[in-house]
Formats: sequence, C-alpha cells, structure tokens
Amino acid sequence: MDNVSHKRADLERCPPGSNGRDVPLFHLAVALRNRFTKGRKLGDLDEAITLLRKVLELRPSGHHARPFSLQELALCHLTRYDSRGAVADMEEAVTFARAALELRPPGHRDRAVSLYDLACNLWRRFKKHARMYDLEEALELHRAALKLRPYGHPNRSSSLQGLSLCLMNRYESQEAVADLEEAVAFGRAALELRLPGHPHRAVSLYDLACNLQRRFRIHARMYELEEAIELHRAALKLRPSGHRDRSLSLRGLALCLSDRYDSQGAVADLEQAVTLAHAALELCPPGHHHHGLSVNRLADYIRKGFQKRTLLHDLEDPIGLRRAALELLPSGHPDRSSLLRSLVLCLLDRYDNQGVVGDLDEAVTLGRAALALDAPSHPSRASSLHTLAQCLAKHYRHQPIAADLNEAIALEQEALQLLTPGNPSHDVSRRCLMSYLQMKITPEVSVTFSDPPGAPPVDINRVIRRVALETLKTMPTRLLHTPTGVLCNRDAQISRFMASQQFSQLLTSWRTSTLDQYTKLIHTTLSGYFQFVTFSHRWGVEEPLLRDIQGRSIYGMSTEGGVGKLQAFCLRACEQDYLWAWSDTCCIDKDSSAELQEAIGSMFAWYRRSALTIVYLHDVPNTGSFRSSEWFTRVWTLQELLAPKTVLFYTQDWSPYKNHVGSNHKADVNVMEELKRATGIEPGFLTEFSPCMDNARSRLQWASLRHATRPEDIAYSLFGIFDVHLPILYGESAEKALGRLLAEIISLSRDISVLDWVGEASQFHSCFPAYITSYQTLPFTLSSDSEEQSQRMSWQPSFSEALRKLYHSLTESPLPECINRRLTLPCITHGVTEICLKGKEPLAPTYKYKIQAFGLRSLEITLSDKLEDAAMKQGALQLVRPWHSKLLRPSDELDVTHERRLLSILGRPFNALLLIQLPHNEYKRIASSALIVAEPVDSGSVLRSKVTTLNIV
Repeated sequence: MDNVSHKRADLERCPPGSNGRDVPLFHLAVALRNRFTKGRKLGDLDEAITLLRKVLELRPSGHHARPFSLQELALCHLTRYDSRGAVADMEEAVTFARAALELRPPGHRDRAVSLYDLACNLWRRFKKHARMYDLEEALELHRAALKLRPYGHPNRSSSLQGLSLCLMNRYESQEAVADLEEAVAFGRAALELRLPGHPHRAVSLYDLACNLQRRFRIHARMYELEEAIELHRAALKLRPSGHRDRSLSLRGLALCLSDRYDSQGAVADLEQAVTLAHAALELCPPGHHHHGLSVNRLADYIRKGFQKRTLLHDLEDPIGLRRAALELLPSGHPDRSSLLRSLVLCLLDRYDNQGVVGDLDEAVTLGRAALALDAPSHPSRASSLHTLAQCLAKHYRHQPIAADLNEAIALEQEALQLLTPGNPSHDVSRRCLMSYLQMKITPEVSVTFSDPPGAPPVDINRVIRRVALETLKTMPTRLLHTPTGVLCNRDAQISRFMASQQFSQLLTSWRTSTLDQYTKLIHTTLSGYFQFVTFSHRWGVEEPLLRDIQGRSIYGMSTEGGVGKLQAFCLRACEQDYLWAWSDTCCIDKDSSAELQEAIGSMFAWYRRSALTIVYLHDVPNTGSFRSSEWFTRVWTLQELLAPKTVLFYTQDWSPYKNHVGSNHKADVNVMEELKRATGIEPGFLTEFSPCMDNARSRLQWASLRHATRPEDIAYSLFGIFDVHLPILYGESAEKALGRLLAEIISLSRDISVLDWVGEASQFHSCFPAYITSYQTLPFTLSSDSEEQSQRMSWQPSFSEALRKLYHSLTESPLPECINRRLTLPCITHGVTEICLKGKEPLAPTYKYKIQAFGLRSLEITLSDKLEDAAMKQGALQLVRPWHSKLLRPSDELDVTHERRLLSILGRPFNALLLIQLPHNEYKRIASSALIVAEPVDSGSVLRSKVTTLNIV
C-alpha cells in the first residue's frame, strides 16, 4: 500500500462535514504531487489541484493554515506548467504565491519561504514573456528573502542562487556589467555554502561556470575561462549518465572549450568541444526542448573547424544538422530564430568556398525569416539585422543592385542602435557599416571579383584595427595623450593612431613585405606607438578625478590641487618621448564598482606592462634622501615599486632624484642600496620581481609597516603581488579581506609560513592575524646553541624502523588547505599534560603560565590576558608543529644520512601553536600574542611523535 492509498484511507475516515477534514485532504494532495514527481502521471497532479481548492474552501481567510494551502497550490500549478506549458497554470502559481505572501507579514516565521517562492514564480513568468517588471520584482523579493536568511540559515544558498540567476538574466537583457559581477559574487557565495555532498552543488557549479564564461567574453581574462572549465568538469562528474541535466553540463563545457580554442588555438579543445556536443545531442533527441540548441552548438563547432581548416569536416554536416532541426521546430519556438541565423552563416561560408549563388539566395530568404521572428525588443534582433545585412552586401557584390546595398546599410544602422558601445558586436557592426558606406561611395571597387593590380592582399585597416585592439587589451581602458593632455578611451586611442605618421607608413609598407613580415611590422609599430607611462605618488587633497578632466585638456586647467602634479607628470612622460600616460586618480571611473574592481585586479599587470613608472616624492627636497618619504609608508606603492622594470624618482621640484641622468633608477647601484634600506627588500626582488606566492611570509613582512586610507586596501593591494584573483568587496572588514587573502595563499601554495606571526588573532580565523602588522617580527630562527644541540641528537641503528614510520607519516600527510574558513593542517601534535598559572605581574596586567606537553621540555609563556577556564582543563590543549611535506627533501628510501638529518630537523626547537579543542573535533588557536618556542626532550620523544591532520577554525 503506497502513501497515496494510506492518505485516501485517512480521508475516508473523515467524511464531508467532519471537523478537521481539511487536514487529510491536504495530506492526500501533497502525496499525489509527490507521486507525480516520480511517475509523471498528470492525473495525480490534476487531482491534487482539485483537492487543494477544496482545502482552501475549508480554510477561509483568517485560518492559520491557509498560507500553507496557498503555497502548495502554487507549487502544484507551477509543476503542471512545467509539464504542459499552459500559461494559465503559470498565472495561477503567481496569484496563489502572492496570496500566501500577503498572509505572512514582516515578522512571520515563514515569510522568507513565501518571498522566495513568489520570486521563483515571477522569474519563470519572465522567462516565458520577457517582461522586465517581473524580473525586477523577483530580484527585490530574493533580496528581501536573503535578509531573512542570514549566515548559517539552511536555505541561504537557495536565495543566493536565485539572486544570481535573476541578475544573470537582467545582464543578458540589459548588458549592465555590474549585474554580471554581482551574479558571479552571489553564485560564488552559494557554492561556498554547498559543500561536496550537497544535493544542489552541481547546480551552483554549473551556474557559476556559465557566469564566469560570460565574464570572460567581456574582459578576455583567461583565468576566468580556466576556472569555468574546471567548474563545468566538476559539475559533469556530479551529473553521471542518466542524470536529467547532464546535457546542460556537456554543452556548457563544450562552449568554454570552444572559447579557449578561439583564444589559444589548441585544436584539441575544438575536437573535445565537438565530442561533447555530439554527446549532448544524443541526450536531446528530436522532440526534446533542447534539441535545436544542441544541434546549433554542434554545427557551430564543426563550422568553426571548417573555417579554420583545423578539423576534417565539411559544411554539409552543420547545414544538414540545422535543416533537420528546423523541420522539428514548430513555428514560434524560441530557438527557431537562432537556428535560422546559424544556417544562414553556414550557407554564406559554403557560398564563399564554392560560389554557388543558390546558397546566397537561400541565405537572404532565411535571414529575412530569422529577422521576422525577432521583435524590436528581442535581445537577438541586432544579430539578425547584422546577419541579413551581410547576406545583402554579398548579394550586392555578386549583382550590384542598389536596393540590396541600401537595405544592408539601413539594417546595420538599426543594429548599431541596439548595441552598446564597448560590446564586441558593436565594433563588428560599425566596421561593417563603414565598409558598406565605402562601397556606396565607390561602387566600382565593390563589384570587382579579383583584386585590382597593386591592391593589398588583405583589408589593411581591418587587420590594423584588430591588432590594435589586441595590443590595447592588456593596457588600461583610458590613457592621457601627453602632447595634448586629453583623456582618450580605446576608440579615441585607435583614432589617433589612424591619424598618425606611423599609420601612414604602414599603409605603404605592405608593397615591400610578405604577409608574415607585414603582420610582424604591424605588431611592432602598434606596440611602440602605444607604450605608456604609469604614475606613482602619494595622493593629496583635491586630486582630479575622471569627471573633472573628461572632455578637457589638463594643460588648460588651473594648476591648483593635484592638477599641477598631473600636468607635470604628463610633461615628464612627453619629455621621455611617450605619447600615453596613466594615473590612478583620473583614468578610472571610481563611480563604477565593476570598473574599479577590474582596475584593482589589473593594476599590477599595468605597472608591469608600462614602459616607465614615474614616482613623485612630494616631501623629498632636491638634495635630500628619499628614505623618510611618506611614499614608502603607503601600501599601494609597494606594488608600484615592485611591478615596473623601469622607474624614475622625482623630488618635490620635479628634479630627477640624485640628479640621475639615466633612464632607470633601478639600474643605479647606489639608489638600489638606498631602496633596500628604505624598504627592507633585497635588490634582486626589486629588479626581477615575479608575482607569485613564493616567499609569502617575506612579502607579507614587506607590507606590514605600510598603511592605507581604507583598511581593507592593505589586503587588496597585495592581490597582484601574490597573483591571486579575488573579489574586491569594499565595506568588508580589514580582517576579512586579509583573511580571504591568506586562505587563498595557503590553498593555492600550501605555504604554512604565513602562520608564523605573533599578535591579535583575527575573527576571520584563529590562525590568521587581525592586522598585517603582526608580520613585522622576523620569522623564528634557531640560535647557534640550538643548532648545535639539534646536531647532538643521538642516533642509533635501532631508531631506523621508528624513523622510517615517522618519515612515511610525514611525507604521506595531506597538503594544508583553507576552505570556507576551515584550515586543514597536518601537524606534529603534543598533548598538553599540565598548564598552571605561575603568577601575575602587579604593575603590568600580564599572566605567566608554565606548560608541560607530551614529548616536549617544559616552557613558559607570558600573556596579556588570562586564559579561559576551559583551557585549564586536562586534555583541552595541544601544542602543535605545523607541517608540510616539502619541509623534507624527497627521497625514495631513507639511508643513514637521511635518518640522521630527519632526527636533527625534528629535534630542533620550533615555533609552536597552542590549540584548544572545540566540539565536533575542531580546534582553535589561542595565546597568539606570545611567541611559543617548544623543544623536544630527546631522541626518544622525537621517535614517538604523532602526526595528525587537524581541522582548525
């Protein structure tokens, strides 16, 4: 007897008119809906809806259980909408969900559930009708639900995921990059809460991967695409054969690999994309709602291989696939337009390859059909306009009918109106429009099938512009033009190049060069033209911002405030024969959080990419030393010192420091010695610095004496130095910002030296410091006496077996990592057997404790605060030696020499962490304000060492 039968029997025992009949009716309806989800019999769902309407009649307004009935009824209608697609069910789902929310006012314990359910239903309705007001309301409701689901709430991840999805949809509709940035942030937060084993982890992996791939297409940052590929692979593992969403992960991974092929040209990526797309298509047979999309993607990859001649396919495969898919798609299907456009592009490719005019005529016809399906507000209309314009322009070249060219121009102009400047499609449409207009002005050029004598083999303007965009991609978006003092965006920068003498020379150089030579010449010329200078300085009052100089020449502005400094900087750059300059004060739109985040994440790379960095020391007189300059106390200037290869220091009157006549102060031995004394950084790091996580403890020490106006900037300024990519979250605490950085360093490099500090512990994690100043003290080092003592650790042949076991325990211990604020740390542990308070200083509030631990000599520590009573309990504390297997040299087998060395290493005094055990087998560091130096008792205690992996919070 199944659950439905049980519930029917319960209902029969409560005939109509009986008190409480609403309860068995409701339970039977829920049981029927649950059975539908397993058996997919619509009769169960229809009956459940009928029963719930009866329940509503028995639970009138004011009944305490009425909201539950409304909520369940909304869910049943939504489920039936998903099965049948009837819009009436969708409307009912929204109506009932809204009614349930009205009965759960602010303060009601289930209000968050109703907010979330209504938001999801409105999002479904938006997906059906594309009405933005539904999406906007869904966003508001999700944000309200999130506020009611704080950290630790079991359903917080659902609200984060819902918000991410809605923001992604708004980005797709409105192309506001800030929405995509927020979608990524919320998606990442949801994933952090859905640990391995969580039933919805695959959804979070997939959604975050898709958003990162979208962000890659905007910023072209390869690390985001690589992360997206990793996330898609992880999601695919969680969606094995038979999983209903496996085809989604296959298509998502294929799309990312195709993008990586476009960027890096690895044929293996495109081959794998084709394989995955075939697998996705097999899971979406004809009739499946994603069949058309799967066909389209597969055909795209095959066509891409044909275009690049990298895969042994011809165009018959993608054309045939798309024709077959079109026959299966009914009129009005949302995928029909994109499938038509894709078929048009394949036909154009075949026309270009084989010259069959019939392909061109069919492409025009299908292009018109695709455009007819895209309403003026449809997000793909611009693409359809552009595709049809391409067809008509090719048709005009074949048979010069003016009406075709005029229509192509009109279509491309309409497409430009729908595209946002900065969007790659906007640039493509604009270039095509310019080409069509040129054809109209000089029609005789466009009807010629072969190149006229002496014509270049390629479209020079197009090639130069492409290379220019590639060159500028690694540079700041805005640069100051030093000869004029005008701020230029990318388009203005390229326009200035097109008007330059260098461009004119390129236009004539192709006659004496091969295509390869000419391409190299273009790259060389553009790289030289767009060399830029970066500015490093101590910010003062009234620094000019973007809005202050936009549309003006800085040379025509008053020299008051920071403008005079900016003018002098640009003049020095111009004197050094550089056309372009960048300053962090005015070349970033700080009102745009997305642009600010991108700038901070790219800043190290920009200083490294610059031809020269000019450092202005406002407080250093012409004859003075720069060691006391405030510039050396600011945290952002650390990367501005380390990143560039070429640096020139200028004093307060803009004279070169030390009257240096060379082009680089980093090549001056005397200046480098001064820099070493001023910063504590060895010259080798100053001249050949590599952004990575090597010597992590030293890098933190370099920053430990520096300050920032916004405390969280102390951590953000180090992202480039460590080459980490983390979100910039202004408003978070400095402790959290530093904690996120340290967690990333440990997880990526496994470097435990960052745990070597003394001071106040962070609220983010007990093993991380609250302030970077805790790294000012030098790492613990052995004295000569201790070194000699460790060398005297007596070794005996009988120790070999115990040493081998200990060696294997150490080498096989897992690597340290920190995920979700939980530090997994391999340690050599020493249980504290006794701790007692020796005394309290009467003048200074300090407490001295004596500690005895298993296998260690007794030691004393002095603390400013008294230990909690829990720490004084027997067995509550552990003294541990953090361990990383790289602390030992790799060796297949231990010989006598290695055994002696191992015994010597483990017998030395070490910097210990004092941990207290918490519930659930977790630990927390305490007494971090004291340097705890522990020392093994003798060789025997070393041999009895216990290697344990602890979870520390």
